[in-house]
Amino acid sequence: MPSLKAAVRRRRIMAVTVKLAVLGVLVLMLGFAGFVWLLPGQEVALDRNADGIVVLTGGTSRVTDALELLAAGRGKRLLITGVNPGTTTADIAHQTVDYGRLLNCCVDLDYSALNTLGNAVQARRWAIEHDFKSLIVVTSAYHMPRALAELAHQLPDAALIPFPVVSDRLRIEPWWSNGETTRLVLSEYLKYLFAKLRMRFDTVAEGGAGRRVAEARGL
Repeated sequence: MPSLKAAVRRRRIMAVTVKLAVLGVLVLMLGFAGFVWLLPGQEVALDRNADGIVVLTGGTSRVTDALELLAAGRGKRLLITGVNPGTTTADIAHQTVDYGRLLNCCVDLDYSALNTLGNAVQARRWAIEHDFKSLIVVTSAYHMPRALAELAHQLPDAALIPFPVVSDRLRIEPWWSNGETTRLVLSEYLKYLFAKLRMRFDTVAEGGAGRRVAEARGL
């Protein structure tokens, strides 16, 4: 028969475990609340230019917005990273009218990136190749925190200027009112946490005490 001391010890261990689990859940919930609170509900108005523009694929509106920024002289060149194999500048031109000249002279396509980490790695190579010290980052609003984190890890000394693309759904209704949007935002939050954890053990691109991540209002 277990001794009274052993029983008390097990009870204490169980109590501490439960408390730690509850604390962990509370931290995750508070972190998620902060994550969604900071997601912009409207697109930002840029107040500065950059050397280059990087757009992470995932929707035609992202590429269109990035091309508009390039046409406005916000950057010298544009990198579209994560392009589907077989897609050409001509294909993009069919979907984004009036940008044929820019697509031919000032746009680079990356076909190798399969995820956000890959996007950041390819953006790093592109920025180093062109000696770019500042980048405007174009991606969806819910994806921007993770994209900035990955890019800042790969380019610790570059200035990153976010240009979040806000979907019509997020403009019209809050994220919690639609099950699909809720799952999307929650999934992105968990991916963001995983990425931040992974970066703590990934020293490939670390360094550069002078990291400068310029964040627009709302992020």
